[in-house]
Amino acid sequence: MEKQKVGDFLIQRLGEWGVTRLFGYPGDGINGIMGALDRAEGKLEFVQVRHEEVASLMACAHAKYTGEVGVCLATSGPGAIHLLNGLYDAKLDHQPVVALVGQKGQKALGGHAQQEVDLMSLFKDVASEYVHMVTDPSQVRHVLDRAFRIAKYQRTVTCVILPSDVQDEEYQDPEHTHGTIHTGTGYLEPRVLPRDEDLQRAADVLNAGEKVAILIGIGAKDAAAEVMQVAEVLGAGVAKAYLGKAVLPDELPFVTGGIGFFGTTASHQMMQECDTLLMVGSRFPYSEFLPKEGQARGVQIDLDGRMVSLRYPMEVPLIGDSAETLKALLPLLKRKEDRSWRQKIEQDIKDWWQQTEEQAQHPGQPVNPKLVFQKLSPLLPDNCIMAADSGSSSSWMSQYIRIREGMKFSVSGTLATMGCAVPYALAAKFAYPDRLAVAFVGDGAMQMSSNAELLTIQKYWQQWADPRLLVLVLNNRDLNFVTWEQRMNEGNPKFDASQVLPEFNFSAYAESLGLKGIRIETPDQIDDALQQVLAADRPVVVEVLADPEIVPFTTQVAAQSADNIAAAIQKGDKAAGQHLEEPLEGAVAEAGEE
Repeated sequence: MEKQKVGDFLIQRLGEWGVTRLFGYPGDGINGIMGALDRAEGKLEFVQVRHEEVASLMACAHAKYTGEVGVCLATSGPGAIHLLNGLYDAKLDHQPVVALVGQKGQKALGGHAQQEVDLMSLFKDVASEYVHMVTDPSQVRHVLDRAFRIAKYQRTVTCVILPSDVQDEEYQDPEHTHGTIHTGTGYLEPRVLPRDEDLQRAADVLNAGEKVAILIGIGAKDAAAEVMQVAEVLGAGVAKAYLGKAVLPDELPFVTGGIGFFGTTASHQMMQECDTLLMVGSRFPYSEFLPKEGQARGVQIDLDGRMVSLRYPMEVPLIGDSAETLKALLPLLKRKEDRSWRQKIEQDIKDWWQQTEEQAQHPGQPVNPKLVFQKLSPLLPDNCIMAADSGSSSSWMSQYIRIREGMKFSVSGTLATMGCAVPYALAAKFAYPDRLAVAFVGDGAMQMSSNAELLTIQKYWQQWADPRLLVLVLNNRDLNFVTWEQRMNEGNPKFDASQVLPEFNFSAYAESLGLKGIRIETPDQIDDALQQVLAADRPVVVEVLADPEIVPFTTQVAAQSADNIAAAIQKGDKAAGQHLEEPLEGAVAEAGEE
């Protein structure tokens, strides 16, 4: 009987850790692992992407959508280097991902061999909690076990480096002698709760408040029921950080929607007027959208003690699991009989949704992107899984797609990398092949990397139970979000040399691959196009010829940059003033007169 090789043991151990799928790209530095995958006869699925960066983005998305450890695989040298962007996405958004990386054979190391890179140094930041190279066959067991356990416990990236010669060596269990390591598989989530006296302190602060605002993030994803109960008792409104958009449905009358640059007026008013702030599972980075320091008393719940009292000085920073902590806190809270604060919040968010619907009807040249998102939102099935790219596509998703119970959504939150949405939607289809996946993408992200991944969709779509995957592309020949940042942050006109993109027909390209392509060139084509998506028997690329001059920031946020927008217009960027809404229009006009 043939002896088990290290590569074969690696694949076996991945299965014991519950891994069913690897995202990667081949290379001679991992041929030993590829051979083992072949010999495993489908026990682990290998998903071949077009670029290793996409493999790591898909691993991150898999972790976000499923709660499992995502695993990506790349060869030595350039393959390993390509993984970094997606791994940083996982690290910064606190997702468990294990990177398996090949390396030159040990005999060649230190000899300036082709594709020799110091991988320990390369990964020491992104995988700072654990990165190690296997140099002995018996070592692979505990290195892999520790990589998975640390990734789960720390909710972070870990890395296992496997020299090519070690992969083909005969695997050996560690001997029962001094100096050997004997590890096992499996990880059980702990129950993390604050002390009783600290819970009482938090309750005292919340009970004393008359105008309580709650901000939730992705860390509250398993605490939706508890957040709703606390909000009801305290008569509070609930704002959502972008990563936490799918935690609570937007149909709930006290949910004020997003916060920040894409946030609703209702969320911003709530933060400006509250006297008490409760943050749950969020590391929301923009302090300017939180209450002014000293305005509100603060309570924060977070599992990571390093992240509490960071964005706002919290009177009671509680270290604990969101759901468990809220459950323990609820019996200590007193129902607020005065519901006037809650009533105001509910009216504010009603006004916001009415305002967005009205703005979506305004004409565009040729198509107002708001109208596409506004019409799509109610048509999406309740169990769809969505992803948005970095840029104006995220703005319209945040403002116009109303989350319903059962929907999933994610994005590259902290890293905000371009090119994430299509890999995220792909990962969603592999994890949930019977559900519609949707990627909201700008033309810049499509041209950067995602056009290539339409080939990955072509390769795999026929194996999905529901073959639909919608890629909604905003084609405006503009790196739109950065264009508006040039105007709003710097007071500069659009710099055409950096911002204007080459023309590309995304829908025709999709058709050439055997996918369905639809081009929306006028507003009256939107309804029929969206109906075609829902009835499709294959993945669909919907290309919208979107107006780039509609401000992707909310009008209230953009009004804070009125002076800079006016300066850009005065420097010759007349297009910046084409579609200004109130109160932005008035603020820009006033600034231009000064």
